[in-house]
Amino acid sequence: MARNPDAQPVLKLTDATVIKNGVPVLNGLFLTICAGQHTAILGPNGAGKTSLINLLTCQDAAVAADGLPPVEIFGGSRWNIFELRPRIGVVSHELHHRFVNGNSEGFIGGEDAVLSGMLGTYGIVRKDAVTDSMRARTAEALERVGALHLRTKRLNEMSTGEARRVLIARALVTAPKALVLDEPTAGLDLVARQRFLEQVSVIARTGTTVVLVTHHVEDIIPEIEQVVLLKKGRVARAGDKRSILTASNLTALFDAPIALDERGSRYFARA
Repeated sequence: MARNPDAQPVLKLTDATVIKNGVPVLNGLFLTICAGQHTAILGPNGAGKTSLINLLTCQDAAVAADGLPPVEIFGGSRWNIFELRPRIGVVSHELHHRFVNGNSEGFIGGEDAVLSGMLGTYGIVRKDAVTDSMRARTAEALERVGALHLRTKRLNEMSTGEARRVLIARALVTAPKALVLDEPTAGLDLVARQRFLEQVSVIARTGTTVVLVTHHVEDIIPEIEQVVLLKKGRVARAGDKRSILTASNLTALFDAPIALDERGSRYFARA
């Protein structure tokens, strides 16, 4: 997917700071993710990755020292969260847990899980609110990720990989401009992880900006262009993938000796 120079950036942070309990969890961030610029946010646990996602989804607020808007999403600094939600699809291990073990307790089928994405709920579907058009879009989203056969299967009967594909379909059903993946391979075995990442690559090539948040270098798909190294709430380094993904940069990021192997267009780290 080529960058569109005329489109507003998916995310622009200008000296953005997020404070929780009197402590800055993000501190003076400057970052731009352009439309079509697939980006990986890489950092250890506690680096502030979740808070960065929360800025993008308007769950956290930021302050700025110079009075300029610290956060702009698709060119706007003020969003109604219900208007923003269809533009940004989110898939995370936390969302997975919420669907399989949370309020729905996994007793809903794949179709209802995806339908809930259009209704703004977490698995709760009022049948009188569902139209034929919504069911058609749901089927298209499931088919897009190779999960149409899971439409009637309950989430608690699916493998982790199957449920994760259904949640991707849920994220894509509103045709979002950006797809945010937060530690998306957590809980997946080696085969399911590879299939998942291959599916993300397909999505990245077909019109949706991918923002991948992870602490695993191996999750960075070939389509990723920009890599941001996040450490202790600050951007340690940011730039094109080849210049940022080096053994020395990763060693400094994780405070431990890291060796890095490049195989084709993939990267693999070794402690």
